[in-house]
Amino acid sequence: MSYNILPADTYVVINKTIITEVDRRIITTLYQPIIGSNATSLYFTLVDDLNRNEIMSKQETHHHLISTMQIKMENFVIAREKLEAVGLLKTYLKKDDNINNYVYVLYSPMSVDDFVNHPILNVVLYNNVGKNEYNKIINYYKMPKISFKEYEDITSNFNSVFGSVSGSINVISDDIVNKNVEGIKIDSVIDFNMLISSIPTKMVSERCFNDEVKELINSLAYVYKIDDLNMQMLVRDCINEKGLIDKNELRLKCRKYYQFENGGSLPTLVYTKQPDYLKKPLGDMSNKAKLIYTFENITPYDYLKSKYNHGEPSARELKIIEDLIVDYKMPPGVVNVLISYVLKVNNQKFTKSYVDTVASQWSRLKIETVEEAMEVAQKEHNKIKKLTNKNSTSSKPTKDSGTLPDWFDKNLDAKEMTPEEQKEIDKWFKEFN
Repeated sequence: MSYNILPADTYVVINKTIITEVDRRIITTLYQPIIGSNATSLYFTLVDDLNRNEIMSKQETHHHLISTMQIKMENFVIAREKLEAVGLLKTYLKKDDNINNYVYVLYSPMSVDDFVNHPILNVVLYNNVGKNEYNKIINYYKMPKISFKEYEDITSNFNSVFGSVSGSINVISDDIVNKNVEGIKIDSVIDFNMLISSIPTKMVSERCFNDEVKELINSLAYVYKIDDLNMQMLVRDCINEKGLIDKNELRLKCRKYYQFENGGSLPTLVYTKQPDYLKKPLGDMSNKAKLIYTFENITPYDYLKSKYNHGEPSARELKIIEDLIVDYKMPPGVVNVLISYVLKVNNQKFTKSYVDTVASQWSRLKIETVEEAMEVAQKEHNKIKKLTNKNSTSSKPTKDSGTLPDWFDKNLDAKEMTPEEQKEIDKWFKEFN
């Protein structure tokens, strides 16, 4: 949940972990392609606040943060929420009458091994950077294979080097700083009561469905879009002779299930919606806010499908959408705005060359939210209108002089709509339901 942060609001940073140079490298190579440069910069800025006192920083204002990073407050909030989403940061708030006080608790990134074997982060990294770049990153962390067959292990044991020690110590502290990883949290997508009750008790051990296994099952169901019934069958197939679930086998079967259901392809982000941390806060009832809400809460696949009369988007069009999300790192809601814009100004043709032209510009501008996408599209349209007016004496019509999206040139911030505008808005929402 986002709160309205003021520059005067204070914060302190608490270090819950030990952050090493290896951790810094993991964040820039593995996490940054997922969370972006602003979130990465924020993490390291908070770490730097600890330099003089490694456990807890002195109190600062948020003006210090946004001035240091040279970003807007809304972009700071988005960056902070990204760090929270991937488990690098926890945020606590104490509300006062005039100034709110925040506590930012820092956590270490996962180890490379845990990250690569994570059912969600690993897939998102692959989708974000593409196969070639992904392989480069993974190869960087691979250990060289060295054979010790011709060598003798002559390592000394502790007791052969040090003598016995007498005496004892009774003071044990549990407050010593340790390397802590927060991990990521996902809302439950599996009904575990139904799943567990569907499996005969004789087949499973009492330790079969512990918290770790449940988290894995839920994550796999989320990534591979597996419903309760199919997950039940996959889980049953992975119960070993000890009555426990073979986690590696379950990962493999879930992936194969997805590939079978999707023509051999790996999980795609075409069917995802705008992530919550990039959505506009609820409460604004203007026309513009309603349109933004629409773009944020429909998948690019469903949005493009709504443009057909009982038809389906072609494989070529879906590949274009996937490229926008994977290659251009464009959030789903922004993709929806781009689809709307391109179809209208390009005579309902969703061609790769035209899409790439728009996407390249938006990528360079680092467009992440629906509102930013709508604003940059309108600015571009205004530039083209000026050029059109200058060239009005020419007999050649400009390419962009066709029909424009309904959300262009409208007073969308107004609370009241004319009957004609209400009709247009209703048409938008009807398409998406």
